[in-house]
Amino acid sequence: MVDVLACIKRVPDTGAKIVLTEDAQDIDASNLGFTMSPHEECAIEEAVQQVETHGGSTTVLTVGPDEAAEQLRTGLAMTADEAVLLETDGAEWGPRATAHAIAADVEAQGRPYDLLLFGNESADGANYQVGVRVARALGLPCVTGIKDLTIEDGVAVAKREVTGGVEVYEVDLPAVVTVKEGINSPRYASMRARMQARKQEVPSREPDPGERPGAFELVRLETPAEGDSAAVVLGEGPAAAPEVVRVLRDEVEVL
Repeated sequence: MVDVLACIKRVPDTGAKIVLTEDAQDIDASNLGFTMSPHEECAIEEAVQQVETHGGSTTVLTVGPDEAAEQLRTGLAMTADEAVLLETDGAEWGPRATAHAIAADVEAQGRPYDLLLFGNESADGANYQVGVRVARALGLPCVTGIKDLTIEDGVAVAKREVTGGVEVYEVDLPAVVTVKEGINSPRYASMRARMQARKQEVPSREPDPGERPGAFELVRLETPAEGDSAAVVLGEGPAAAPEVVRVLRDEVEVL
């Protein structure tokens, strides 16, 4: 049996237009939809699949505002057994504080998870840090960027794709693994499952951000400049070939 903790983050819908508040200190979320990162959907699915194979239980956890319970209920609708919200006031927490809060909660609850799963990186900040920091805080082995995971006799065999091949890691449980999109195909949560998830309790606890000496100070946020390039028609049919060759040779410089 394996007890698995899958950690997720509430992020703006991928592809949504990001608008900042007037003071450029936060994102104006009044017209934004929210979801979880694709990697983290795969982390939930992997947790559920491992429990289906070996028995045990799956818990989904996030650090975020009260509204993040919606993403936790999505995890429950994907057949996770429990959900936990480490509730904040809505302010953005950096990876150091987030990792400290998760590790501190795991230790405080005294629950010996066999496997802690994270998305390799969040869809917004893409810091690649939380899973690694949690592993360090708990003194656990950590493998990142995983596209295949099996468990046998208390050992996790994790595979990472690299150029020209695959790296294979074997680590004793308990362990921390960060997974990438493509490790599995997350199941679709049916409407019935979503309705049942709305009836399940999502307990919330106050997270501990730890001490943050020398933490960075937020000056302002900036959105990326929007491209304003226009398409140029170089011609039609075979007659356009000389102009295409000229552009590739003189402007793009690939010939």
